[in-house]
Amino acid sequence: MSSEHENKALARRFLKAFANAELDTLDELLAPEFINHNPLPGQDPGREGYMHTVAEKHDAFSDIRHTIEYQTTDGDMVVTRHTTRTIHDRGASLGMRPTGREWTFTHIDIQRIVGGKIVEAWSAKSASPFLEMLDQERRERERLEQELEVARRIQQASLPKVKRCPN
Repeated sequence: MSSEHENKALARRFLKAFANAELDTLDELLAPEFINHNPLPGQDPGREGYMHTVAEKHDAFSDIRHTIEYQTTDGDMVVTRHTTRTIHDRGASLGMRPTGREWTFTHIDIQRIVGGKIVEAWSAKSASPFLEMLDQERRERERLEQELEVARRIQQASLPKVKRCPN
């Protein structure tokens, strides 16, 4: 088997391990010097940050399934276009409470593989609907916080003034 075929197989194995939260397998496949070039906001771009994000995704989403539509390689670079389907029913993700909805994202992942390990990764995905819902929930939360602050001020202003006795 050529190294290009081995690299494509490794990229498929990586997706399967991600879908099944096989952190030991992911740990085995990521090089110690792994760099994620597209980390989420606040995510460490190294391997520990990536592993933490995978665990967080599995705490928030169930039934993660990847369907590979296209995969090609050029030496040590593997490009995979795939669709991910998952259900947001377990916990919060990026501050959004579970929606119970099934989400579908199209991804294009590029991985550089050296010596049987993923050294670098780049990704692009069609997460716009999820991000729009997240932004809408953030705006609603901010609006409620502002209303609560106004209510607190009104309540404080309507309380009787307490006179202090001099000592």
